[in-house]
Amino acid sequence: MAHVRSSAIRARLDWVRVHHGQARVEEVIGALDRHELAIRGAASPNLWIPFDAYVALNTEIDRRFGIGDLSLCRVLGRYTAEVNLPTLYRIFYKIGTPTYILSKVSAVWSAHYDSGIASSRPVPDGVIIRVESFATPHRCMCLSVLGWLEQTVTIAGAELIDAREVMCRLRDGNACEFRLLYREP
Repeated sequence: MAHVRSSAIRARLDWVRVHHGQARVEEVIGALDRHELAIRGAASPNLWIPFDAYVALNTEIDRRFGIGDLSLCRVLGRYTAEVNLPTLYRIFYKIGTPTYILSKVSAVWSAHYDSGIASSRPVPDGVIIRVESFATPHRCMCLSVLGWLEQTVTIAGAELIDAREVMCRLRDGNACEFRLLYREP
């Protein structure tokens, strides 16, 4: 089974708290049945949490506060990029280009997921990010990754022109690929 760092769990719970209040956080966690203990156990940002608990949390948040199609996961991914970026890295993002920053996606991926491999390749006016061999792909992950990538480009000071998933394992692709087009600062 794949795992995700608890920092992703904590960011999603923080989004619920900021936008809907602490009582709604408790409601969301309480609705997770067998995943409740794993989600409550995400106290330290460095713990590994089962990926199915992450999926359950995203699905429940989208069911309660979105429209039930998991599109809110893209918003949650953007929020996670924003709140999980330490001040030290913010400085680095301000002096590095988005293309350079996204060239480090492999290291970022392995710090947050214990399954799969991420890579990047530059294309005219942007970059392609490819995620291969993830053990249990799920739509909430794809949308979260896309949102995280969008916000990463924005934090790096670029003007985001387009961001989309161009291939997905859930739709007969051999990997998940995301294309981001942007204007460098």
